[in-house]
Order: sequence, then structure tokens, then C-alpha cells
Amino acid sequence: MAEVVYKAGVEKESGYLYFVDKDGDISRAQMSRAGRTKSKSKPEKVAKCGVQRESGYLYYVTKDGDVGRSEMARGRKK
Repeated sequence: MAEVVYKAGVEKESGYLYFVDKDGDISRAQMSRAGRTKSKSKPEKVAKCGVQRESGYLYYVTKDGDVGRSEMARGRKK
């Protein structure tokens, strides 16, 4: 189902959204909460991974802080 592409071991803090950016690195941005008056937060790089993306896969940060990927469910026939 899902496979680990890069073992980074990033420690996640609460209040942040972790994602794989367009360069293939792990970045994080502060989550918006109700009542927050500040504008959008700038993403900051947490770990440099350099993952090369393949078409048809969804890349994400796993709960262990690694980069994982799973096949996208696209183009299914009804």
C-alpha cells in the first residue's frame, strides 16, 4: 500500500502542518486556528531530502517523520 522513500526521522511539533515541498524536501507551516489574526505563515524547511517525484504517486510525511508515497487513485472506471 504505502512505502517509505526516505528515512528522515523528523520530530513533529503540534500546531504545524508537515509536507513534502516541490524540491522534495520536508517543510512545515504553522496551522491556522480559529481567532488567529495574523496572515499566512511562510513555510520553513525542516529536512533536506531531495526526493525525485514520480507521476501517479502521492508523497507525504509519515507519522514517524519519514517521506512516504502511495499510489494515487485516479482514472478508475465506474
